[in-house]
Amino acid sequence: MESRLPIKTILALLPHRYPFIMIDRVLELEPGQHIVTLKNVTINEPFFQGHFPGDPIMPGVLILEAMAQSAGVLTFETLPPESRDVHIYLSGINRAKFRRMVIPGDQLVMRLAMRNLKSKAVKLDGQAFVDEMLVAEAELMASFGAHS
Repeated sequence: MESRLPIKTILALLPHRYPFIMIDRVLELEPGQHIVTLKNVTINEPFFQGHFPGDPIMPGVLILEAMAQSAGVLTFETLPPESRDVHIYLSGINRAKFRRMVIPGDQLVMRLAMRNLKSKAVKLDGQAFVDEMLVAEAELMASFGAHS
């Protein structure tokens, strides 16, 4: 089963809000398997004011954050509804590599594949693309915790 999710559904799943929501749309989702998400990168992003004035480049850590938020959506959609009353916390990043710069006007597409889901943790492989060119990749780990 593949599905697309609009921003309203994403906001219902994630606790993030402007200016820290890093995905605009879910393009493809197969619970337990993979997700493809989209972030429209615009010059209006607040981080471009300081990174870098006159030569705006999206910080790599925010590309990783976009992948982590995508992982959160995939994980929530994979968990049974009765198990979704948790926060999902990024707990590790391995083998992160940045291949190209992301600049205003780009459409950042994240592709994540679930490798392993346990009762309190998940491991995923993530890649980010602009115009089908790989810009970043990483292995992400997250753990689940109850709302405080």
